Amino acid sequence: MKRYWYFLIVGFLVLWACSSDGSDETPMTDDDISVTDDDGTPVTFDRNAMLVNWADNIIIPAYEAFEAELVLLNTAFDSFSQDQSEINLQALRSAWLNAYTAWQSISMFEIGPAENIDFRLNMNSYPTNVELIEDFLSGENYDLTLPSNRVVKGFPAFDYLLNGWESSDTARIAVFQNETRGGQVLSYMDDVLGNMTSLTATVVEEWKDNYRDTFISNDGASATASVDLFVNDYIFYFEKFLRAGKMGIPLGIFSGSPLPDRIEAYYQEDVSKELFVAALDAFQNFFNGAAFNGGASGSSLVSYLQDLNTLKDGESLDQLINTQIDVARDAVNGLSTFKEEIEDNDPPTAMRSAYDEVQRLVPLLKVDMVSAMSISIDFVDADGD
Repeated sequence: MKRYWYFLIVGFLVLWACSSDGSDETPMTDDDISVTDDDGTPVTFDRNAMLVNWADNIIIPAYEAFEAELVLLNTAFDSFSQDQSEINLQALRSAWLNAYTAWQSISMFEIGPAENIDFRLNMNSYPTNVELIEDFLSGENYDLTLPSNRVVKGFPAFDYLLNGWESSDTARIAVFQNETRGGQVLSYMDDVLGNMTSLTATVVEEWKDNYRDTFISNDGASATASVDLFVNDYIFYFEKFLRAGKMGIPLGIFSGSPLPDRIEAYYQEDVSKELFVAALDAFQNFFNGAAFNGGASGSSLVSYLQDLNTLKDGESLDQLINTQIDVARDAVNGLSTFKEEIEDNDPPTAMRSAYDEVQRLVPLLKVDMVSAMSISIDFVDADGD
């Protein structure tokens, strides 16, 4: 196993260790790191260049693209508010799905401004609490900024408000055109959208105003450095939100029996697989350092592993990870909708098999990759969630 050995001077002692102890010492820069691969060959990797690529070519452009989709969603909602026609309802649903799909490209970036406001939980906590939403619709006072109300807002709440009642758009339009019920729903939808827009603006503005420079300058090799922090968040996202949240929990992996109501976008039941694949695509693109807007790939986790010449069973670890992501994607793409797979099959063998392919990525990332980079995992195992 390839190891980083960090050269630290503390008082008059010289110590060699795998990572920082999280003390108040100044984080090490790349020039301070003595690195060798499995052959004992010195390796130098520029973490700063990787952070620049992450921030400028992936994270900020992805946030900007998501914010643009939210603008379109607000525009579609305004049109529907003024004219509750079936065409405008379908346009609103399409704008919601486009924004939800764009969300899958930024959900993994729960660091800095996003972490400070619990962006992911505020935007996409599911299943949504229908009973509480109905209480709010009937006139009960509510405050969408409260942490307790994360389950009644964001994309899942909008899913219910768009798709959660009646069996056809014609019947839904009749509800929306009802002066009492329609007015309540439209007002609540407006509040939900306003909250989503405000939260997003906060994150995007902070990244562009100052956090980008803070993120890039913190390019050392310690538990509090940007690379170590982000890699932990990145793996945690994959394990808890992508693998478990989108597949494992609805399948009943952790509960013993399937829970189809826990799928993402439950009321628009044909898109949960589409959202999963969009998230997996974004996860892989980030791993490879692919520019969000289609430019050339830059410094990345792949190039880090390649510079370390990281092998597992004689094969390049970066290739093994990419191959397994492709295998997992193919397995998921071969399924029907997640709701159909779970409700129409007892047990849902094909979806369970696809989940197993997703699960095979966890040790590659959480054990092999972080060990090669001498990054310590800082979160409790999510398998029991």
